[in-house]
Amino acid sequence: MQKLLSEIRNCKACAENLPLGPRPIVAANENSRIVLVSQAPGRKAHEKNKAYDDPSGRKLRKWLGVTEEQFYNPDNFAILPMGFCYPGKGKTGDLPPRKECAPLWHNVFLGNLKNVQLVVLIGKYAQDQYLGNSAKKNLTQNVSDYADFLPNYFPIPHPSPVNGFWLRKNPWFETDVVPALQRHISELI
Repeated sequence: MQKLLSEIRNCKACAENLPLGPRPIVAANENSRIVLVSQAPGRKAHEKNKAYDDPSGRKLRKWLGVTEEQFYNPDNFAILPMGFCYPGKGKTGDLPPRKECAPLWHNVFLGNLKNVQLVVLIGKYAQDQYLGNSAKKNLTQNVSDYADFLPNYFPIPHPSPVNGFWLRKNPWFETDVVPALQRHISELI
């Protein structure tokens, strides 16, 4: 697994399309129990070379019901973005993740994990990739019907501050879904 992580971290497949250059961010070990499949690292993650060390990460850890120490322990969590590098800024947030990463690395990455118990699908890009034809008509339905995807997948929205409107419009997520997510996570770590 360490050899694979090194290969991914040295990937330059889309270097010419990245405003800050390549800096793939990924984490795991072969015993990781929970895989967090998300969008792509943000600018802060790129600068710090560390995923979820920002307000989104604090919110995600709260939703998962874990400490920072538990979160960054690769025995607990593997971090697998749809795009491994910061894609740049768009009109309403970051650009979509680069499309090269998932086909190039996801299958081999997941094939090297020996103890995966749950894949948390964070946001629409991850849900579209992994739920395929079983996905509901939109992210809101994927999240509200999360039990339909268990025991393999647990879809959630992205914890970005940009999604504040979605969270205010869908208060059931934090009152109903988050406690279920926390129960699942606590059973696995």
